[in-house]
Amino acid sequence: MSQFDAPVSDFGMNEWYAVYTRHQHEKAVAENLLGRGLEVFLPVYEALRQWNDRQKRLSLPLFPCYVFFRGNFERRAKVLSTPGVHSIVGFAGHPAPIQKCEIDAIRLAVESHLRIEPHPFLRHGDQVRVKFGPLAGIEGILIRKRGFERLIISAELLQKSVSVEVDASCIERIAGAACVLARGVN
Repeated sequence: MSQFDAPVSDFGMNEWYAVYTRHQHEKAVAENLLGRGLEVFLPVYEALRQWNDRQKRLSLPLFPCYVFFRGNFERRAKVLSTPGVHSIVGFAGHPAPIQKCEIDAIRLAVESHLRIEPHPFLRHGDQVRVKFGPLAGIEGILIRKRGFERLIISAELLQKSVSVEVDASCIERIAGAACVLARGVN
C-alpha cells in the first residue's frame, strides 16, 4: 500500500482519474489532494541510488508525474488549483476515467511486496494471467528481464506500465486482452 493511499470513502463517484504533476511533485500533490478530501493513490517503489560519496534507498513514484485520485467532480476546481498540478488526464478537454481493474492490479502488485519497478509501456506481447499466489487473477504481458520472468501491468490511458517479478510456473497464456480481475479487490 502506498503512503498516500486513503481509505475508501463514498464521494458519489467511483471513477479513478489521474492528474499530471510537475516533475518530482507527486508526493506533495498527493498530500494536498488528500487534504482536500479526495481518495488518493500514489504507488511507489524502492530504488537504490548511487552518488559519488554514498548510496541511498529512495521511495519513488511508479508513475512519474502522475497521481491517481477518486472523488466527486464538484471538486474539479480544487484539483486543478492544487499546487504542482498541471492538468487532469483526459481527452478533448474532458477528464478520462482509468479502468478500476487497472488500479486494482497496480494496487495488488504494490501490496504483494514483490520487487516492482517502472517499465516502458508495451502494447504487443503475450497476454498472461497469474493462476495462483499473491497476484492471482491479474492479467498482463509477460517478458523476461535479467533471467527473471516479469509481468507488465499497464495503465492504458496514461500509456505507462510497471513490471513485477513473477514465477513462470504460476502463469498461463490467455487469448484476449480483457481487463478482468479473477477475484474481488476493493
